[in-house]
Amino acid sequence: MSHHYLRFEQVGYRYPDGHEALHDVSFELTHGEKAALVGANGAGKTTLLLHADGLLLPTTGQVVVGGIPITRRTLPTIRRTVGYLFQQPDDQLFMPTVEEDVAFGPANMGLDDAEIERRVAEALASVGATELRHRAPGRLSGGEKKRVAIATVLAMEPSILVMDEPTASLDPPARRQLFELIRTFRHTMLIATHDVELIRELCTRTLVLHRGTLVADGPTQEVLAAGEIG
Repeated sequence: MSHHYLRFEQVGYRYPDGHEALHDVSFELTHGEKAALVGANGAGKTTLLLHADGLLLPTTGQVVVGGIPITRRTLPTIRRTVGYLFQQPDDQLFMPTVEEDVAFGPANMGLDDAEIERRVAEALASVGATELRHRAPGRLSGGEKKRVAIATVLAMEPSILVMDEPTASLDPPARRQLFELIRTFRHTMLIATHDVELIRELCTRTLVLHRGTLVADGPTQEVLAAGEIG
């Protein structure tokens, strides 16, 4: 069975303080789909994305990746299948050098040195960051950090990419560079964003959250025409 699909089945999530962040959310992304997730601040977008990688587990319902329900027991498999890009690259970069950050995930998968080196080299090359390999992440620009953060995800060779506001805080050249990078990906993708241009150019499908409920889900042009994206 393909590992490239992501399915939410009547997912609900209530935070420990009692706030219900998601209510009865159901959808499925199939192999190679690029979908945008939109909604006002506080709508539950990040909470939903965190469920896709098992960083949060549902209060009700379930999330299934390629036929595997996400549970505490299946998390190691899920983390090899779903790559998560945080909104802030600094949440993803914590090692002394770029190459150590990119190697961290593969090393924790127990891969041998030759395979780790292959993945690091290929991931950095794919985002145009080979020349940054020996740099300290803290000395990179915002756009460079974003590219390196993506490389840390790609080095895990996931089937599904989940991105939280990937163009946030980027200047126009870095933002356009990221557009072109995302365009080359063949992964199944779910992108939470307020960037309408990104949605129009890169996402064929759009899901709209309102106060934790999925209120629209369809072809992007139809959702745009209906005025669902503010």
